[in-house]
Amino acid sequence: MELTVLGASGSYASARSGPCSGYLLREGDTAIWLDCGNGSFATLQEHVDPGALSAVVITHEHPDHCVDLYGLHVMMRYGRVQDSMPVFAPERARHRLGALVSSWGQTFEWTDVYDGDAVAIGAVDLCFSRTDHPPPTFAVEATAGGRRLVYTSDTGPDWSVSAFTPAANLVLSEASYLHEHRPTPIHLSAREAGEAAWAAAAERLVLTHLWPEVDPERSAAEGSEAFGAPVAIAVPHLTLEV
Repeated sequence: MELTVLGASGSYASARSGPCSGYLLREGDTAIWLDCGNGSFATLQEHVDPGALSAVVITHEHPDHCVDLYGLHVMMRYGRVQDSMPVFAPERARHRLGALVSSWGQTFEWTDVYDGDAVAIGAVDLCFSRTDHPPPTFAVEATAGGRRLVYTSDTGPDWSVSAFTPAANLVLSEASYLHEHRPTPIHLSAREAGEAAWAAAAERLVLTHLWPEVDPERSAAEGSEAFGAPVAIAVPHLTLEV
């Protein structure tokens, strides 16, 4: 299973950190767009034909995780004239995104997701877990070919990757802030991300969703110390084998 970062900036896109949250998961012919934050649709098109996507998965309704679905809708409805792309998302995200259009037409086939849900998309099995972040937000565990990825989406410290089976091969964790400057309890610091991944016996850790003004080198150092091993910082076009 292969993970490609399309965007990793926390809350708003920036010149340094690029588009907001978006990731491409691939296993064989299966291709999943995981979160579609602002700016990530452009990066997606550099890696895959959007019409070849198996599905879109949205973790919550905040625009930095979902708003570029509008671009895919316009391409498919008025350009490619392609129908019934599967979209898995919280019910509130579906309703919030509906404010962008008069009608989705037949572009998407929506499935609401809830805590504990499990779905199979082609060769990839997904499980969802409600995190510590308003509005309803779901972390995603992806399993394929005997390998496992855990993506935290947005969360505070009252949820942990330990909610899933331990020893994931790769944890992609939000790390919005440095611990000493953490202004809100609904996001993680790099230290908290490292501690949680260590407690869950993760093999590798990649930090994402950094606030654009946070120094990524300091985040990497803080996360590495807590995790007990070097961590990577997600940047657009970074591609990793899970």
